[in-house]
Amino acid sequence: MRSPEQLTGAFRARRLKVTPQRQLLFRLLHDNETHPSAEALYQAASAQMPGISLRTVYQTLTDLVAMGELKQLSVGPGSSRFDPNVDDHHHIVCRSCGDVRDVYLVEDLQPHVDGLRGFEIEFARVVFEGRCASCASLDRHSTTMT
Repeated sequence: MRSPEQLTGAFRARRLKVTPQRQLLFRLLHDNETHPSAEALYQAASAQMPGISLRTVYQTLTDLVAMGELKQLSVGPGSSRFDPNVDDHHHIVCRSCGDVRDVYLVEDLQPHVDGLRGFEIEFARVVFEGRCASCASLDRHSTTMT
C-alpha cells in the first residue's frame, strides 16, 4: 500500500473526497500487519477521532480495494479482513483468536492436476489454519491447571 501522502494524491486524481477522516484511515492502514476488519479499523479510528462514521470506514475501504491499494480477505471466522500488503503472499490464521499473518512460501506453487491443461492461473491463495503460539500456550497452561 502506498504512503498516506500518495493515497491522498491518488484519491484527488480520481476526484474522490479527501477528508481528515480518510487521511486518518490511510495512516492506520499504512504498514498495518494485523489485517484489520472494518469494525476493528473503526474502533481504532474512533479512539483518535471521535465521531468518525462506520460508513466512512466502509466507503474508504471499498475505494481502496477498487484502486488495488488493499486486498479484501475472507479468511477464518467473522467479517472480512483487509490487507494493505498487495504483494503476492499467503496467510496463516489462528482458529482460536482469529489472528491473521502473512506467509511467504519458499517455492512457487505448481499444481499438477490433469484437468488444468490450458488453464491460465492468475494467482494462488493458500490459507494455513491452526493456533497461534499465544492460544496454544493458553491451552497448554489450562490443561496443566486441571
